[in-house]
Amino acid sequence: AGVRGATRAQRAADTCTEPERSLSPSTAGGPTIDRIKKNGYLTVGVDQSSYRWGYLDPNKRGDSDPEGFDIDLVHAIADQILGRNAQVVYRAIPTNQRISAIQNGNVDMVVRTMTINCARLKEVAFSTAYFTTGQQILTPEKTDITGYNHTLAGKRVCSAKGSTALDRLKDDSFGADISTQVPNQLDCLVRLQLGEVDAVVTDSALAASQAAQDPTVKLTGAPFTTEYYGVAMKKDADDLVRRVNFILEEYRRSGWQTSYDKWLKADLEGPGQGPVRAPDPKYRD
Repeated sequence: AGVRGATRAQRAADTCTEPERSLSPSTAGGPTIDRIKKNGYLTVGVDQSSYRWGYLDPNKRGDSDPEGFDIDLVHAIADQILGRNAQVVYRAIPTNQRISAIQNGNVDMVVRTMTINCARLKEVAFSTAYFTTGQQILTPEKTDITGYNHTLAGKRVCSAKGSTALDRLKDDSFGADISTQVPNQLDCLVRLQLGEVDAVVTDSALAASQAAQDPTVKLTGAPFTTEYYGVAMKKDADDLVRRVNFILEEYRRSGWQTSYDKWLKADLEGPGQGPVRAPDPKYRD
């Protein structure tokens, strides 16, 4: 279809300069929300292996749901659309299958530390940003790597397929070996623990959670990008995008800080680091 028949999300992707700008919030209904209500549940693509973001607690028995910062947001979205204690169907989605899961209709949305960027806006729609992060290096405590720089030359570096970290490394690896590419970021931590790689490149927020899991690894060097996480949905689901943005407006005022303090604050606000706050929303119409 031409521009006249294109959705607002499609037009935004074609003229992308600030990808974190999204549709203005609304409580109006629409075909996507009607379908979710008819189903009686929300189907969400999540991570089940990112500590404190979306993970399964091995200490809880039975068929327990994932929990973490992203999962709290899922509950807020589901409860506002479907009513309190709404049913959620969780689907564990590898990093490189997030977009296809949305496009194929396997999930209504993905809430999985997913960076908003112009390339992805050509394939899916995003909410406004709900978290700010940046790419950073994760290494063993003993290393001669000092950050995203020439000290990566000749080093084996791991990243997840379909991640913005891998995209950045493909643009400039500083001579590193980037052939180790895995389905999920946690797989990189395992490779690092086994000595199969010398470093991991991932979002600083995820790197901090991995360092919290293993005190023998550390974040090395400063973050070298600025990125924003958003809720990803189908490109033509304007009604759902606007509803999620409405929910995020309230969530930033109430639930966001409570969830952050519970799951992330201890790892992200170390010495010399200031407080973390929810990013302000940006709208394009």
